Amino acid sequence: MAPIASLARSLCSLQGRLLAGLAMTWLVIVGIVLVLAWQFGKGLVDEVNLAHLRYESQLIADDLAEQVEGRLGALKRLEQSMRGAEMEELSSRLASNQVLLEWFEGLMVTDAGGRVVADWPVVPGRVGLETADTEYFRLVRHSPWPYVSQPFIGRASGDSLVLMLVPRFDEQGSFAGLVGGMINLTHGGLFRRLERIRLGEDGYVSVLTAAGELLFHPRRQPSVTLSEAFDDSATLQLALDGWQGETVSQSGGGPPILMSYRQIWPADWVVKVAVPQAQVRVPLGDFLVRLWWAWLVLAIMMLVTMRLLVRRLLSPLHRLERQIAQVGAGERRYLELSTSMHELRQVASSFNRLEHERLAALEHLRDRQAFLDAVLGSTPIGMFVADLKGRLNYLNPALLELLGLDAMHSAREWWERIHPADKQGTEDMWRHTLATGSDFVRQLRFLHPGGATLWVEVHASQVLGNEQSLGFVGMVKDITERRQQEALQRWEAEHDPLTGLLNRRGFERRLEEALAEYSKTGTPSVLILFDLDHFKPINDEGGHALGDEMLRRVAQVVAWEVRRSDHVARQGGDEFAVLLPSCTLKQAGEIAESLRRAVSEVTVTNEGKIYSITLSMGVTALQEGDESVEVVLARADEASYKAKADGRNTVVITTCDDDLIDSLW
Repeated sequence: MAPIASLARSLCSLQGRLLAGLAMTWLVIVGIVLVLAWQFGKGLVDEVNLAHLRYESQLIADDLAEQVEGRLGALKRLEQSMRGAEMEELSSRLASNQVLLEWFEGLMVTDAGGRVVADWPVVPGRVGLETADTEYFRLVRHSPWPYVSQPFIGRASGDSLVLMLVPRFDEQGSFAGLVGGMINLTHGGLFRRLERIRLGEDGYVSVLTAAGELLFHPRRQPSVTLSEAFDDSATLQLALDGWQGETVSQSGGGPPILMSYRQIWPADWVVKVAVPQAQVRVPLGDFLVRLWWAWLVLAIMMLVTMRLLVRRLLSPLHRLERQIAQVGAGERRYLELSTSMHELRQVASSFNRLEHERLAALEHLRDRQAFLDAVLGSTPIGMFVADLKGRLNYLNPALLELLGLDAMHSAREWWERIHPADKQGTEDMWRHTLATGSDFVRQLRFLHPGGATLWVEVHASQVLGNEQSLGFVGMVKDITERRQQEALQRWEAEHDPLTGLLNRRGFERRLEEALAEYSKTGTPSVLILFDLDHFKPINDEGGHALGDEMLRRVAQVVAWEVRRSDHVARQGGDEFAVLLPSCTLKQAGEIAESLRRAVSEVTVTNEGKIYSITLSMGVTALQEGDESVEVVLARADEASYKAKADGRNTVVITTCDDDLIDSLW
């Protein structure tokens, strides 16, 4: 130790360049960290807020859908209570349902011809009002479903109103008129909750019809006008066409806006939730500013502390000798030296470098552990950790949010919310994974506490350490949208996008099934083919849009007239087909005549001119010797051509290849 002790006598003052270098390095690191935090934080903040908007818009859409369904359900119950009532009793029946005025501005009842025969509360001039020419009366008349009208201005109140309507039937099940309830969009309670929603200073919630008419926009909004709120025509048009999702839109050179759209299917409305991007990024900027000042203060404190420490170490030089003696005696692990001597710095540096490497290794291990904890805690993918017995002892926040569980949930609650149809298979596969150590991969349904059913994909793998199993780590992904998309694709493959009926592919598959059933059990089925007479002038004079409207109305009428078990298809153009399973030829003739009469009443109007069409219908039953659907289709097609040749607007029934029977209709 003597040479080392002699070095202590050569100590000199420590230069301040080290402190200056540390200060500059610290400031550069802080600047780089802040820039990176801002760049990566912007995207993360946008993603988090889009997720929040998705959740908020879904809650609003679900609440409005529930309110609309509740009101329509009340109208249905009111309609059922009126069946069998005389005309003079309708007003008293409405008055006895006074409680419905909590939901509706007013109630009304029409007869089968569209004339208002009763209302409550009584408004002079409303009884006797003709509604037969309104779009909502014509639509509900040929449709068994409830309907929500487009908004209009009330004559008495001057407020914006919508009508919620359900068809009224007599005791024989025939159409007897409408039962309707008026909703006041200005002062009613339907959108009252939305006025209380606050999305920061400039965030807002709006509701529109599928036709693009505004139903609700908050009266507050000092800095966002209506034109600015809906200056996202491309995204808005997608939403009006049925799309729902989230996006960041920037139109007309304005600031970017985070938006989320959701559909209210019972009313055919669209909910829009929007928040300016600048608003959601304000907290990030404030946080980084505070972080900058905190780091600056910390840097100053560290530099002052280091300077005081160095000065303290340089003043008592005799402490160096004591430290060397302590190192030699094993009483110290490293030297605390501050000197400009090259030899002494080498000794201290070599000794302290080893200690530093050990501490760095420990710090690296702690950093890795902290990094793993941060990854599990902040990843947007749901993850869980299970022990060797299969008990779930950790679920990250993303998984808790996905499944609707709170942090204090019990381990058993996870299993109790698995769909009953998937529960047993999931438990059996999990036990097999625990026993064999193989990967657990399964798609299953999970019952969300909010009432929704989620499709999730679970993938769990065994974790090994020193060739021993430590437990299992799993990942859970929400695949609900993918499953729904697959179901939608299967539906679209066999349905006509214009009318919603089966297309040729879907219809021929069902015809093949009926033919196979006939060959196997002899179950009778009848095929009806028809096309529209006088349809070409509608396309030529009114355009394809008018023609498409006529096709949709014909499809609605045909679907309403046939039985629930029957299959209706649009073969292409103006050609339609109906498959009647378990039906005799006589019954099919009656159904065909009913279709012919009903469709002849369908009209469309263009520039004051009313267009109507008739049907040329061919009817044939499945027969012995029918080897393929092409044979059946050809026979029905021949009968349809015969009907058109006989003057149109008629039904021709064929019983065999060479026997065409003209109907008497």
